[in-house]
Amino acid sequence: MENICIGITDSRKFEDYSKWILSVNPDIHIIRLSYQLDNVSQITECQGIILTGGEDVHPKFYNKSAYLPILDPNQIDENRDLFELKILASVFELKKPLLGICRGLQITNVALGGSLVPDIPSVLGNLQHGKIEGKDQLHEVNLIQGSFIQNITTQSTGIINSAHHQSAEQLGVGLIATAYSTIHINKKIIEALEWEQPENKSWLLLVQWHPERIAEDEFFSKAIRRAFLQEVTKNINDTNP
Repeated sequence: MENICIGITDSRKFEDYSKWILSVNPDIHIIRLSYQLDNVSQITECQGIILTGGEDVHPKFYNKSAYLPILDPNQIDENRDLFELKILASVFELKKPLLGICRGLQITNVALGGSLVPDIPSVLGNLQHGKIEGKDQLHEVNLIQGSFIQNITTQSTGIINSAHHQSAEQLGVGLIATAYSTIHINKKIIEALEWEQPENKSWLLLVQWHPERIAEDEFFSKAIRRAFLQEVTKNINDTNP
């Protein structure tokens, strides 16, 4: 993994994501991508990008400004939204491998024209997907057989952590949902997205849980990290034959 450089978007828990990657190889170079640094251009130096968790995406970016009254304005950062939308435009143009985590899934879905469930408890009547007293909850996830995420993890079901109150609703162009949690008989929450037709597209995996916080999990953390880093290594080898 010599000379690997990975861009990770800034967040309050940036160090968690950085440590998760560096625990595999401390020689990997991490670039903090942040609107304070205004460093979208540094994506050209990266072999892979991780979009991290954090604040809610402002609903105006998915044409649902009517949702604003049910959201906490202190949990919205439009500057971050705008910056990460620029990041995604560059990622797709340059075909960089992309791993989106929690908010990372949501902002990518929005960037591709999708929308979000603004607040799972009030809209879907479920209380199992946010933190309780500052701690992640745990719940079951079901993976679609034959999907990319199922092939990576080799699992059909499992237990994941949850710290979100929003989720993907209408899917962005080209995406398909490949993991769900069931909250009622006829209601499901999307837990993973990937390309519906990945041919001729860059590597992409979006998960709603936090693999960086379940780092000892063999399937839903280590396997995802391993697959991402394998693709990043392949990317550097392809650009440096």
